[in-house]
Amino acid sequence: MAELMDRVAIVTGGSRGIGRATSLALAREGATVIACARNAERLSTLPAEAADQRCIGKLVTRALDVRESDKVEKWVDEIASDFGRIDILVNNAGITRDGLVMNMTDEQFDDVVATNLRSVFQLTRAVAKHMVRARFGRIVNITSISGIMGNAGQANYAASKAGVIGLTKSVAKELSRRGVTCNAVAPGFIKTDMTNVLSEKVKEQVRPLIPLQRFGEPEEVAAAIAFLASPASGYITGQVLVVDGGLHM
Repeated sequence: MAELMDRVAIVTGGSRGIGRATSLALAREGATVIACARNAERLSTLPAEAADQRCIGKLVTRALDVRESDKVEKWVDEIASDFGRIDILVNNAGITRDGLVMNMTDEQFDDVVATNLRSVFQLTRAVAKHMVRARFGRIVNITSISGIMGNAGQANYAASKAGVIGLTKSVAKELSRRGVTCNAVAPGFIKTDMTNVLSEKVKEQVRPLIPLQRFGEPEEVAAAIAFLASPASGYITGQVLVVDGGLHM
């Protein structure tokens, strides 16, 4: 299948984890994928990986620090100029700076909100004008079950991800009449760098709480993102698709 043939997609945080898996998933469906990350070196092996997987789409990499708000719009406009269009935006870039709220610094809070929420707003604003002009677009924002349930020690992260949900619904209402959908995916415990830092003891405590009794794979989240970017999701907007093995249930 090549459901995304001739589409142009931007994936932030594309160098590892969910972002890397998503970049490859979209390329397999035929999209031209611009995978970006702050660390360009981590992106260097991605095109070869796409070739190894025989992706029918094109995968290119570009450096972008989503926290550098003064550069985001120009960067997006350059993508639109170089590739002729922007059809899909996956706002995946995210960080954690965990700590109890009474010990959390302003810097810890602001860093997380700038990366996880403000960048989503700024990238969405930048691509919206191109999508509205084309009367087509798919925006997929990565939130978290922490943004739905909250999580001790993650007041900053949970607040940023809850904000992504509110932003998603608002953008969906604003842009829907111009053929642009906006949805969110909320992963649970997925095998990424964020969960790799957890101790085995913590993992063993969490696993029984998940009805499917395991952590998810990045590719499983990527499949949900690819669906929301595909023609099959054309009548879905303003929704949060939870991919958590049943934990939130």
